[in-house]
Amino acid sequence: QAQLVESGGGLVQPGGSLRLSCAASGFTLDYYAIGWFRQAPGKVREGVSCISSSGGSTNYADSVKGRFTISTDNAKNMVYLQMHSLKPEDTAVYYCAAERGERPCPRVATAYWGQGTQVTVSS
Repeated sequence: QAQLVESGGGLVQPGGSLRLSCAASGFTLDYYAIGWFRQAPGKVREGVSCISSSGGSTNYADSVKGRFTISTDNAKNMVYLQMHSLKPEDTAVYYCAAERGERPCPRVATAYWGQGTQVTVSS
């Protein structure tokens, strides 16, 4: 059974860094588009960053460009989101998602989803 499990969230001060991890099981990431999404209280879920199944393209929301980096380790079947210069507005539950096929990002309605990990940026 396909499963994604996120980890690495926590409480961090503004300007700090965190690295989120997403472990995939039940399938291999090689043929999947991968994405990180987040949802803050009272807000809709938004895309943060995606990487295509070929690894040839990455996308970032304007709000995180230059601060966040998405990466994969297909040998370990892992996805990462390195976050630097964190801001209070980055506070949210972060989810990873995966969808089979060559596309820039997984589609919300058809992707596999993890359960999320909480990131709180506060002093």
